Amino acid sequence: MKTPIRWSWHITLSLGLLLGLLAGCATPPKPEPKKTYTFFPPAPDEPRVQFLTSFSAGSDLGGGSSFADFITGQAPPPNALLKPYGLAVKDGKVYVCDTVANAVEVFDVAKKRSSYFSPFGEGRLLKPINLSIDQDGTRYVADTGRGQVVIFDKSGNFLGAMGTKDEMKPCDVAVTADRLYVADLKGHTVRVFDKGSRKLLFMIPRDANAKEGKLFSPTNLALDKNGRLLISDTGAFSVQVYDLEGKYLTTFGRQGLSPGSFARPKGVAADRAGLTYVVDAATQVVQMFDAEGRLLMYFGQPGASTQGELSLPATVKVDYDNVGLFEKYVAPGKQCEYLIFVTSQFGSHKVNVYGFLKKTAAP
Repeated sequence: MKTPIRWSWHITLSLGLLLGLLAGCATPPKPEPKKTYTFFPPAPDEPRVQFLTSFSAGSDLGGGSSFADFITGQAPPPNALLKPYGLAVKDGKVYVCDTVANAVEVFDVAKKRSSYFSPFGEGRLLKPINLSIDQDGTRYVADTGRGQVVIFDKSGNFLGAMGTKDEMKPCDVAVTADRLYVADLKGHTVRVFDKGSRKLLFMIPRDANAKEGKLFSPTNLALDKNGRLLISDTGAFSVQVYDLEGKYLTTFGRQGLSPGSFARPKGVAADRAGLTYVVDAATQVVQMFDAEGRLLMYFGQPGASTQGELSLPATVKVDYDNVGLFEKYVAPGKQCEYLIFVTSQFGSHKVNVYGFLKKTAAP
């Protein structure tokens, strides 16, 4: 009876030694990489803007694209933000015009998924370049391929279209309570329509022969808190400012590559404090100006791989309503006041999200 006991003891000892060896050879768990944060301006200056995150597909949000859309042939393959331009933010969703897919990709940030809005028939999109969404959810899509502003309700049902391909080349739409302001690249003007009847009211500039405030290539529009219309004029290397009745007010910016100058101004936006944001597709940064057009700072940098970089940026939009969806990206000890969305037409970071940080209280 002693032999089995001795044999059992040897087996136990051998198993213990084997487990010890395996434990010694096991790879220890890798520590999580330390989070890095990108701020503008960089230290030692106090940061005012932080790069938060970027996404190019629903999978980047932690979800995926609508497989039903893909399988029925109503949308390009998943993960296909190909060449974005304009965007709009509404109720936790980011709507992005894709000028190659000829569709609007809708990113539902809360649900972490994306789907394609690519209607057929009368509402078919040929080259959507910019869009604006009204308070009631009505979508106004500037389609340069159709030469029209295509209008849909909040559910995506086609409501109608304004203009013809022979008449204009719409690049952007700004919406007020009763009017639509349409940047017309072909006519070198901004067309102003009555929102209810969709009839043309007047054009900006009102005097086609006026030298002051003349428009060359109006590409993007924004409305500021003072009721001014900001027109990003790529051909004039500047931002032209009018009131809503078409009276010329001022111009800021000049041709050049230095801060405060523009080489290829594109997207323009304004925040509630009266600051103006202007994308420059050539220098690949976003410049910030005060209400008088004085340069305050700039953020972003040329590139396509590192966080915070921009590759042929196109549009900028400011959003106050969806900060909570991106708070997890804000650096410890910082508070985000509002979001700044910037599209890049190339690279792996197509939709870039920055946060404007609340100023640190004085000690």
